[in-house]
Amino acid sequence: MSFAVPLTRREAIAHHLRNEIVTGALPPGTVIKDAEVAALLGVSITPVREAIAQLAAEGLIDIAPNRIRRVTHVTQKNALELIDVMGVLACAGVEWGVDNLTESHLARMRGRLDEFVAGLERGDVTAAAAAGADFSTIMIMAGGNRELQTHVDLVVARTRRLLALNAESDLWQVWINGYRDILDLLERGDRAAAVERYRAIYQEYRPRVQALLADPPADPMVGR
Repeated sequence: MSFAVPLTRREAIAHHLRNEIVTGALPPGTVIKDAEVAALLGVSITPVREAIAQLAAEGLIDIAPNRIRRVTHVTQKNALELIDVMGVLACAGVEWGVDNLTESHLARMRGRLDEFVAGLERGDVTAAAAAGADFSTIMIMAGGNRELQTHVDLVVARTRRLLALNAESDLWQVWINGYRDILDLLERGDRAAAVERYRAIYQEYRPRVQALLADPPADPMVGR
């Protein structure tokens, strides 16, 4: 018999705020006020402050020297740095885990891919992003390195946020196409090619994000 461990107040508040930030309900630059969050959720100030500190450590909230807390802006630089870190960690995890995948793992991955696509089709970005992250997590966890998964988890929410903030772009298709190819390769027993295909997702994804978040060209008339 299994059971879910109840979230502490801090964890529940962090989960709520993280979801609001990842989905774009709290846009970049939004000021987060302890008292307002506490009143909205019916909790005391202390767990709210603890949750905000946790999200600041995750890179989702900036705390200025004057203690004003704002939802972190997504710049091209930090988006590309995030993709690079996520790629190194996740690709290592997939490489270590792929040889341990069983038919049960593949069945779960097929299910997550279906949920990923279905979530996008009904416009549920949160569900789609969670299912997409789980697809990779199944492969990484097959390697048995929980320390690695802990580090992957620290950046995965920020990666999901990047996708959510660009929900109308074709970034999602990079992952859908890649995941479909990976499943096909794994089902044919070509695990080395599956690892390379996973790496290729990041190689394709990075320049697309770079182009999407490129600064607009300067107006030559400005300053004249």
